[in-house]
Amino acid sequence: MNSRETVLVADYDFGDVDVERAIIEKAGFNLIAAQCKTEDEVIEKGRDADGVLTQYARVGKKAIAAFSRCRVIARYGTGVDIVDVDAATQRGIQVTNAPNDWCADEVADHALTLWLTAARKIVPYDRATRNGEWHWQTGRPIGRLRGRVFGLLSFGSIARNIAEKAKGFGVEVWAYDPFMDEDEILVRGVRPVSLDELVAGADYLVIQSPLTADTHHLFDEDRLRQMKRSAILINTARGPIVSDRALHRALVEGWIAGAALDDLEEEPAKQRDWKADNPLFQLDNVIITPHAAYYSEESIRTVRQIAASEAVRVLSGQRPLSPVNDVFAAGELRH
Repeated sequence: MNSRETVLVADYDFGDVDVERAIIEKAGFNLIAAQCKTEDEVIEKGRDADGVLTQYARVGKKAIAAFSRCRVIARYGTGVDIVDVDAATQRGIQVTNAPNDWCADEVADHALTLWLTAARKIVPYDRATRNGEWHWQTGRPIGRLRGRVFGLLSFGSIARNIAEKAKGFGVEVWAYDPFMDEDEILVRGVRPVSLDELVAGADYLVIQSPLTADTHHLFDEDRLRQMKRSAILINTARGPIVSDRALHRALVEGWIAGAALDDLEEEPAKQRDWKADNPLFQLDNVIITPHAAYYSEESIRTVRQIAASEAVRVLSGQRPLSPVNDVFAAGELRH
């Protein structure tokens, strides 16, 4: 093994890289930590790296073309929209991610918390009470949850987790997932519907789909106008699936009743010197959390261990446990 082989942590917001360092250096590799916010910065820091771990920093075609020795790109998390997987595959670079179960309970619990907080007007109640207003009428109108339609955009493992937990509140669960057979949805006691049916019929609609070219701005003005005026939109997936501008208008003009978001379209964590000047922050009928749905002390440690261990496996000539592409099977892994 070449002791000079290096793994770059392109960016991280964990406070340190001690978990990664322990795994990577124990395996005989060097670790370099950076805080890249642009692809050019990834190129600058990672041009000669043998492996790259990335949390938010984009590793696109430009960076991949510039890498001279890279053999693995390991994503902290499940989604890989920040990595150009096709470009990596063409260059024989293995891409890995973390399977959903590293944070399935956390995201499901967060989605339900956002839903209940918005539906039961907890934030307005709390704000009014702190200001000396002690009236149940502050939250008007609030409808009964039982019997309402709880919609899910996608029906992957996390969405299925959400569905099981939501049923306890007596809601009727609907789901739209174009990649899943309807029988797979039905067997879980959930009603499969079309996208239009979901949007028009849901009283509460939880977005839990990946960010792709097809889902980017899926919720624009036209889509939001299809929703019930009493509906609440919850997004525990990626911010850019919802157009912030369209959502702001929908909330101001009353196309929908409220929203609860775990991320914004601008994805603040990917920006340096971000300013909280999004107009959505000025509205009382929206709740916003800082892309924290996946967080628990346990989940964060787990995903860091997964990313570092996957990089070590690939650099040691082993197959990864969670490959996004499979350059081993194609015999394309760079040496």
